[in-house]
Formats: sequence, structure tokens, C-alpha cells
Amino acid sequence: MFTEEKKKNTNYGSIFVSCFFCLVLVVGVVRFGKPYYNLQNLMGTEAVMEQGLLDVGILPCNLRSSVSIPARNHQKLSTTVREETRTRPPNSYCVKFESFATMSKLVAGNGDKYESRPFSAGGYNWTFLIYPNVNKPVGSGGYVSLYVKIDNSSFIATQNEVYAWIKFLTYKSTTDTYHELHATEAQRFHLFKQEYGMLTFLEIGYYQNPAYGFIFNGGQSVFGVDIVVSKPSATWEDVAYEENIRDPVLDWRITNFSTQDKVSYTSDTFSSGGRNWVLKVYPNGAGSATGNSLSLYLLSASNEKGYVKAKFRVINQTPSKNVEKQVDGWPNAKENGWGVDTLVPLADIKDPSKGFLVKDTIRFEVEILAFSRTNSISN
Repeated sequence: MFTEEKKKNTNYGSIFVSCFFCLVLVVGVVRFGKPYYNLQNLMGTEAVMEQGLLDVGILPCNLRSSVSIPARNHQKLSTTVREETRTRPPNSYCVKFESFATMSKLVAGNGDKYESRPFSAGGYNWTFLIYPNVNKPVGSGGYVSLYVKIDNSSFIATQNEVYAWIKFLTYKSTTDTYHELHATEAQRFHLFKQEYGMLTFLEIGYYQNPAYGFIFNGGQSVFGVDIVVSKPSATWEDVAYEENIRDPVLDWRITNFSTQDKVSYTSDTFSSGGRNWVLKVYPNGAGSATGNSLSLYLLSASNEKGYVKAKFRVINQTPSKNVEKQVDGWPNAKENGWGVDTLVPLADIKDPSKGFLVKDTIRFEVEILAFSRTNSISN
């Protein structure tokens, strides 16, 4: 009995060991075969990797020449750089290579850049720099780089800095348009910063296949630049606020006032604070005050606008009863004037007991307290 039981136990152990090794073998085969089972997913993964490498300008060693270059991702552009398409050719300078491929080889001994002849734009001399090779300048990866350089003599002559809007372009024959990249801000050039450009203007691969349109007629390519110089203002104005005015008070009298029949009367020119002024009175009122109040205005004799603070008075024979009103602000009347429509009621002027008309003469005063002064300055 003991011998039989031992034999049975030995058989079960062998079976268990055999099953275990079979399971290990099956798992190994499945794991080994899994990548080839989903070959389509594997190819898709490789394509994604290739696209990512192209986006950063790195070309894998085994990349086939037939692989298409992906469309540019506009979201990757800096918010300070704008990409556009236009039909108008460059307005400052243009360079045409009869063969992009040949020029790429020739410039290898010239710092991997092509430097144009000097040209003039905005009153300054410039040169156009084109880098057609991979990673030249360093950091450009698989992109063509475009730069402009201002002539050093421009600063020696002017002792100044220059601000300019720069647009870089390349011609696309398939659409008969120009591909354009430009910064949204004007660029500052000076003695220590004489160049500006686009390190990653357009992928070099676009210039290796005529189907994209950037090379045509057997390998020709065209690059251009717009340069618009921002000139400093030649004329500007200086605005100041004047107080403590010299000769601030004007005394103006009108005789035979009750017999005057004109709509308005203007005083002689007077000077106060270094500026010339006139007073203008409407005996029967102006605007909404017509027929019920006397209106009085202060005008600039040279038709200047600006801020004015002044006091108007109608003098009474009893000084304590003078009528006084103040204007404080910008022109509020016709002819660039500052004034008061309802300075004093006509009924009060005509009433002898009020004391405004003395021997049919009415007397006005204006006291100029402050005003803004604007001076034009030319460089």
C-alpha cells in the first residue's frame, strides 16, 4: 500500500512540472510575437516619431527621401511672429538662386551663408543674409534662416539707433504667392545689435522637392525682405501748465451800451501770461441764454485750444455786489472760447437800481488764473 501511494505522488509532481514549463513557453512566444501581431500600430508609432523629429529639425539617418514634410504647425509660432501669404512681391530687396541646391554647396566655405550686395531702405544701407544649410546658424536645425544686417556706417553718421519693421518672404510657384513671416514689433538696431532675423524661417525640405513650389524651373528659389524704417518724429509739442500769471486782469468797458445793436462785440487784443487774448460779449445773450442773459467769453487771439481757468466779473458801482463766475476747463464755446452763457440776467443790467450801468457804460473784468501752454518743437 505504501509503495503504490508513493508512485502516485511521483506522477502528480511530474505532471505539474511539465505544465509549468509549457505555460512559460506559451507566455514567451506570445510576448515575442506581440509587436509583429499589430504591425499597423508599430508603423503608426514610427510615423509619429518621424514627424516629431522633423518638427524639431532633426532628420533620422534612415529617413527615406520620399517621406512627406508635414504642414507647418501655426500654433508653434511665437505670439510675436505672424505668418501670412500675399501676392505682392518684396518691396526692399530680392534674391533669386538659379539653383538652391548648388548655392547650398557653394556657401559651405563662406560660413554657410549667402550675403547679398548692399542695398538701401529707409535711408540706411543693409545686406540680406540667407543660410540654406542644416543647423547653420547653430540652433536652426533643419530650417532655412533669413537675416538682415544694417551697415555700421549708418550709426557712425547718425550717432543714433534705428527702429524698423522687417518682413521675410519666399516665393511659392504652385500658388503664385509669397510666404511671409514677420515680427509684430519694430526691431531696434544699434552699434551693438546690427542684425535681426528668423532662425527657423522655413524647413529646408521644402526646397528639396519641386512639388511644394518653393523650388521651380529646374531648382530656382526666391527670397525677399521688406524693411520699413520708423523715423523719429521731426516735430513734437511740449505741454506745460502755467500758474501765477503775469498781468492777469483785463478791464474792458463798453460805452453807450443801451444803444448797441450788434449781436456781439469783441475787445482789443490784450496780453496776459505771455499769450494774446480777446473778450467777446453777447449783450442779448448767446445760445440758450439768448434774450434773457448776458454772455461773455474769453478767446485765444491765435486760436489756441487748451485748458483755461479764469474768473469773469460784471463790475457793480457797489463792489460788494459784483457778479463773478469762474470757468475751469477746456473750450466750451464757439471759436475755441471759454465762457459763461448766463453771466448776469438782462433784467438786472437794465434795472438802474442794480448798479451795472453807470452813465450807460458797462464794465467787465477777466482774471486769468491758469492755462495750459503748448510749444511746437522741431528737430
